Amino acid sequence: MKPEDFHLFDPLRFFLGDVPWSFLLETLLRGAFLYGLLLLAMRLMGKRMGAQLSRNEMAALVSLAAAIGVPIQAPDRGLVPPLCITLLIVLGQRYIAAQTLHSKKFEEASQDDIAIMVEDGCLNLDKMREVVLPQERLFAQLRSSSIDQLGEVKRLYMEANGDFTLLRQEPPQPGLTLIPDWDEEYIQQQKKAPGTFACLRCGHLERNQSAEPNHACPRCQQNRWTTAVTSA
Repeated sequence: MKPEDFHLFDPLRFFLGDVPWSFLLETLLRGAFLYGLLLLAMRLMGKRMGAQLSRNEMAALVSLAAAIGVPIQAPDRGLVPPLCITLLIVLGQRYIAAQTLHSKKFEEASQDDIAIMVEDGCLNLDKMREVVLPQERLFAQLRSSSIDQLGEVKRLYMEANGDFTLLRQEPPQPGLTLIPDWDEEYIQQQKKAPGTFACLRCGHLERNQSAEPNHACPRCQQNRWTTAVTSA
């Protein structure tokens, strides 16, 4: 559009753009075609595309959206290019899915692997750093599963797609409280484990102590302790 053709607050240009009214009918046809193409592509890529997505599947979906979005709005763009891009994405996803069934290494390289975030009531700090998972984010995930102290957790897995899987400790052991430190009223209501102290950084327990430990935690080398709590 040339500068002299621009008119501020031009309603026709504002709502319709620089295309004739007749393009609206073609937009409906283009939209219907590309919508059907998107549904078909997701169907061919498998049921996972309708569930929570992995990184590869998210990248495929975003690529489909980018390829399909422009032809709906641009009258000078045809429908064959997005059709070719969609075909390439579908074939690529099906190839990746097939290879992950035959090769564990390929699956780990393309999809990532499961990681243990909590092991026997203690945080796996190395894995948390690797996946960039803050302690409070992990604690919030456990609280959402009605867990209020780490001793209730046997394993907490972080799946390849970012989901969490919780295995409870039976029976529950004493552990580090998961309640935010500003909620002092609730913390006071939790039952304390006499002679047992938990590292505030990783949850490691020191038992049979007459007083709070004054040495560094053997797991994480931090020197901050609190009285461990037990489940109600």
